[in-house]
Amino acid sequence: MAFVKEDVIRKYALHEHDRGSASVQIALLTARINDLTDHFRTHHKDHHGRRGLLKMVGKRRRMLEYLKRTDLARYRQLIDDLGLRH
Repeated sequence: MAFVKEDVIRKYALHEHDRGSASVQIALLTARINDLTDHFRTHHKDHHGRRGLLKMVGKRRRMLEYLKRTDLARYRQLIDDLGLRH
């Protein structure tokens, strides 16, 4: 993996022992999606991996909708930090 999972968790955690909040999960999915996007620039025929990428993008989209519904301020902060357009 090109990204370090613990760094991402530390940056987006709400408290010291936070591992599963929506913002942490979205940040981890975004890091994995960015990593896979680079992979597909080299391996453009990897269709099985592309399916996993599309599933991750859909999961992130659903989690972003949940965060938007429940905590709009944190949603806006997160998409600004991650550089997502939504």
